[in-house]
Amino acid sequence: MIKKAMILAAGFGKRLNPLTLNCPKPLLKIGKETLLSNTIYFLEQSKIKEVVINVHYLADQIIEYVNKKKFNLKVTIIDEKEKILDTGGGILNALKYFNESFVCINPDTIWNQNYLKELKKMESNFFLNKKKCYLLIVNKEKSFDKNLKGDFNLKDGRIKREQSADLKYIYTGLQIINPEVFLNIKDQVFSINKIWDKLIQENELYALESNMNFLHVSTLDVYKKLNIK
Repeated sequence: MIKKAMILAAGFGKRLNPLTLNCPKPLLKIGKETLLSNTIYFLEQSKIKEVVINVHYLADQIIEYVNKKKFNLKVTIIDEKEKILDTGGGILNALKYFNESFVCINPDTIWNQNYLKELKKMESNFFLNKKKCYLLIVNKEKSFDKNLKGDFNLKDGRIKREQSADLKYIYTGLQIINPEVFLNIKDQVFSINKIWDKLIQENELYALESNMNFLHVSTLDVYKKLNIK
């Protein structure tokens, strides 16, 4: 069973300006909960015991928020003070906290308990088939934001990304990672796509297709629509 997770919370959230000029995106609320607390509660429900959160933009607000909240898991914050490291660099910078495979999650998807079964299935498949990296993806037709473009295609459980093809699947923001995929990476600042593209070339990037409707806080307009209850 996976016991540790990482939440990527360092980004600027520019597509949600002006809301994010004074508030980091993970602290925006959907209903009564912030995106960050909703994500942490989801991880608690999935039996995660420790979470690492990387921060950069308006980091002090996130640090203060986490310190005031009483979550039922151990929280460690890594502050990328000098420069933001992007998704891949942020994970690489946190690897000292992960000596085994872990969950990596974005807080701007609205996670709910219906995702727990999919995460459990991912975990089972990941270890049974000794995968290196396993993504949860969704058909773009299930996306609330109809302007989102596809990231991948899927064939026999393996991810493909042909540039000329119509890419039908979107990354949901949830993956399981074996730290070994970062071996021999020299860069400090890089996107997780660098890792994914290498694994795609090796035919070693796998995914599970989600059956959930994909609610992702992508833009200011989408955020406002999702918050109308």
